[in-house]
Amino acid sequence: MAVTSIDPYITLGVSSDSSADEIKAAYRRVARRLHPDANPNNPGAAVQFQDVTVAYELLIDADRRRAYDHQIARQRPDEGLNFSLRVTPSKRAVIPLPEPQVIYLLAEILPDPRARDQDQKRETRLNLTLVLDHSNSMNGTRLDKVKVAAHEIVNQLSEGDILSVVSFNDRAEVIIPATPVQNKQALKAKISMMIASGGTEIFKGLSAGVEQNRRFLGPKLVNHVVLLTDGNTFGDHDSCIELARKSAEQGISISAMGLGQEWNDEFLDQLASVTGGTSSYINSASAVVSFLNNHVRNLSNAFAERVRLSVAPDPDVKLESAFKLSPHPQPLTIDDGYIQLGSLQANRSISVLLQFQLPANMPLGFRSVARLVSAGDVLANQNQHFQSLSDISLEVNDNPPPEDPPVAILDALGKLTLYRMQERAQEALASGDIREATRRLENLATRLLAMGEEDLANQARSEARRVAHTSNLSDAGRKTLKYQTRFLLLGPSNEDVS
Repeated sequence: MAVTSIDPYITLGVSSDSSADEIKAAYRRVARRLHPDANPNNPGAAVQFQDVTVAYELLIDADRRRAYDHQIARQRPDEGLNFSLRVTPSKRAVIPLPEPQVIYLLAEILPDPRARDQDQKRETRLNLTLVLDHSNSMNGTRLDKVKVAAHEIVNQLSEGDILSVVSFNDRAEVIIPATPVQNKQALKAKISMMIASGGTEIFKGLSAGVEQNRRFLGPKLVNHVVLLTDGNTFGDHDSCIELARKSAEQGISISAMGLGQEWNDEFLDQLASVTGGTSSYINSASAVVSFLNNHVRNLSNAFAERVRLSVAPDPDVKLESAFKLSPHPQPLTIDDGYIQLGSLQANRSISVLLQFQLPANMPLGFRSVARLVSAGDVLANQNQHFQSLSDISLEVNDNPPPEDPPVAILDALGKLTLYRMQERAQEALASGDIREATRRLENLATRLLAMGEEDLANQARSEARRVAHTSNLSDAGRKTLKYQTRFLLLGPSNEDVS
């Protein structure tokens, strides 16, 4: 029999020597929380219920269970690498209130410590596609720097890597079809032929890039598309997002990089988020080379790929938001069954801050809150798929013991507040409340200055003055505040895993 992609014992929360009655009881407990009839509003519950049903049907059938156990025993899973899921709640006990209340969970996905061992042989191969804007606005230094960056990427790739390059304006041209990296001089010569011309239609370039990436799509590879553009695209946003969703289902992630001021940051954020990629702001042509090369270097350090998190709150609990804190801070899409997280590096964890709303008037006693499952492909393993589960409960108590919130969550919330402040300023400006937008930017400047972020504080103060006089943010100022306040979320938690 083929081994299921899930671990049925982990999925049901039972041991390998559980009886049939224990398996049935475990299934009933989980199904009461996840079944679509009981929990219709949480997409994470739906995907987890599917896995729970598969696990139950396998384990309750004695013959199938015996065959599964035999095959797993032959694979000696103790020799494989894995990752772990660590979930920390902001509170372990709450007071029942007559109105809803908020709780946070910090979910951390940690690579196997053995992956950092220099003696541990680990080979990460890339299936990399560069989708490069060469429209008229890229003429001059911008396109020159992109070519230099692409040349350096070719230099750092190995013969086992796959590279394809697509250039686009209002049309798309495959200048390097997907191919193993062997004749590097010939590849760089083709890149050098790019000339700036035409308008910007991202869907044409992105669809051609995804098609090239699919040609060598494989489970042992990091399948990744890098989109770099300096312009806005019109009329094809929805097509791009739908293409991104399909790419994520096939195991392809997309990172989107905006150069200069004219591109649509909300669009590129969404495009990257639905695939587990990253979205970034490159403020000058001179920064392109180091930025792109660092990005590809991080991909080459992948320990696990296609990492995702499903979050199934209890039926009376609502998942309000998810924000990736590291290794690349950005808001995450929560309206799909899985939250795509992309690559897990060998020496860095992925950390996500989840915000939940608990119901009013909760009865006293212990109660479950949410069931989290992380899944992904460990590239070095023969059987790559791995998953880890955490089921979070808390106590509802009229008089809970004193408890200090975890430092990591307090630190993340404090820094995330700065990002939220610039968001609120933009929202106030969009609604026509100039005074409120100005006030929020001034408050942001004060907070940034107190943190020692003088340059960013001056930018916020300058934008506050601009809003007061012109009722508008500058494009450069808005993007700088948005992406730099995100960057502040990187801290000690983003250092090498200890």
